[in-house]
Amino acid sequence: MNEGTPLCGFTVGITASRRAEEFATLLTRRGATVVHAPAIRIIPLADDTELERVTRQIIDSPPDIVVATTGIGFRGWMEAAEGWGEAEELGRALAESRLLARGPKAKGAIRAADLREEWSPASESSAEVLDHLLGEGVEGKRIAVQLHGATTEWEPVADFCEVLRCAGADVIAVPVYRWTPLEDQAPMDRMIDLIASGGLDAVSFTSAPAVASLLTRAKETGLIEMVLHSLRHRVLAVCVGPVTAGPLRELEVPTTMPERSRLGALARHIADELPRRANKIQTAGHELSIRGGCVVVDGEVRQLPPAAMSLMRTLGARPGRVVPREELLAALPGGGGDTHAVETAVARLRASLGAPKAVQTVVKRGYRLALDPVDCVDSREEGVR
Repeated sequence: MNEGTPLCGFTVGITASRRAEEFATLLTRRGATVVHAPAIRIIPLADDTELERVTRQIIDSPPDIVVATTGIGFRGWMEAAEGWGEAEELGRALAESRLLARGPKAKGAIRAADLREEWSPASESSAEVLDHLLGEGVEGKRIAVQLHGATTEWEPVADFCEVLRCAGADVIAVPVYRWTPLEDQAPMDRMIDLIASGGLDAVSFTSAPAVASLLTRAKETGLIEMVLHSLRHRVLAVCVGPVTAGPLRELEVPTTMPERSRLGALARHIADELPRRANKIQTAGHELSIRGGCVVVDGEVRQLPPAAMSLMRTLGARPGRVVPREELLAALPGGGGDTHAVETAVARLRASLGAPKAVQTVVKRGYRLALDPVDCVDSREEGVR
């Protein structure tokens, strides 16, 4: 490993649908192994009959206020209107409305359409836009809200339109870039299994709907609690910005993000954060770092077979502490009832590591990682050999 490949040995999950190949290249150039499972499928706007219907409604009767929530969504809406031959009419209708932009990307899209926003919050928060509208009063107002994604239990501001309706507004929901889960869920199911088992070092999200889709699928497959536990303790959740992180923060999942909400900044942030957070265990004169899909021994990446990797994760969760054979057996793929399978797996683990003394046998008790004295928390165990 060297400074040019700081992610060597790390495995990063990508849930993005758009620009996923570009993002994967940014990570692999830094040495990462990438697992890609698109979390959502974007419905082409030009084919969206509901969007076309709502667009005609806005052209025929311009609303008092229009809220633009995303730059890509607003631009896509204008492009779709162009395809229907209604771009000029839509532009005139929006020019008669007061335009609010949730953030700088939405603001840029509004100005690119030769329109001008009236107000935009510094926080880029939908909640602040809602507070602004409620503060000035919305009773009797017609308000068009450009949506993103679909309403799910995982999106904390999913009731934006409903709050406005309860306050007396006539709300027109504009379903720009609606999303659905992919028909083939196999890649996402594999991603969820890897998160649940700690097989990833990090998983990246570039939209709140992608977070919602992954959590929804994890719940459907019965793995939601395991996924959340892993995201809270083992797998780093990296988000492109605070809006994307919102559903995870609501679930008390720690997140990290770059200062700028850009794909390049996200890749650089991952390359900075994962090495900084990597565990380093001094054992039997070697430095070990346990990653999602491998173990790095003295700076050299060691790819372990699945059974050996499972044992290493279990031992590494409590370095220096004795782990009983029964617990190690339960950690092996397929489990079983014969503890001799543990002895075989440990022998293969030692060989794969190239540091056989790193894993100690504690007679009649189990195994442990042999910490060097400076790090050892349990150095007076008896029966070690």
